[in-house]
Amino acid sequence: MKNSGSSFAHIKKYYDRVNNCETAKILPGEFYVTDKHELITTVLGSCVSACIYDPSCGLGGMNHFMLPGNEAANDSDGSNRYGLFAMESLVNEILKRGSMKRNLRAKLFGGGQIIENMSDIGQKNIRFAKKFLFAEGIALESHDLGLIYPRKVNFFPYSGKVMVKRLQSLHNDTIETREKQYLQSLNTQPVTGDVELF
Repeated sequence: MKNSGSSFAHIKKYYDRVNNCETAKILPGEFYVTDKHELITTVLGSCVSACIYDPSCGLGGMNHFMLPGNEAANDSDGSNRYGLFAMESLVNEILKRGSMKRNLRAKLFGGGQIIENMSDIGQKNIRFAKKFLFAEGIALESHDLGLIYPRKVNFFPYSGKVMVKRLQSLHNDTIETREKQYLQSLNTQPVTGDVELF
């Protein structure tokens, strides 16, 4: 899926009664940026999400990518195939809305090995995301990465607060099925627990 500029009309939203706020739910290949008192949520398996925000102006966003960056690939058409595009899209949208790069802070989540006998895609995603942040000079404040757990991530961009729940067991195969289907679609399409605070 492509994100058309700063339009997030395709992002599913609902009202979260527990957190008493509007919530944007992002799926693999999506990102969302806001300066409102909103929550951004996603569920991760081997995918990685970067939560990037500017504490000086209450602006931030989160992405959700499944494949690491590939500098050799021509990703200029806006494909969400690689983390490289997902990270650049997120950072550029935040900067476009008035943030200064020197003010950006990041938190990283995901990269779990939840699918048995799957390649180490989670570890590749983790290495890529850390390398990207270092190269861009964006401070990595905290992270919860790797291991075997899927994670539910709730991010409040206005404050930078993140709540993460490691899912000890899956009651259904939704996450595994979604990741397998998304990975398969990337291969066939042309390139175009407890809650912890972070």
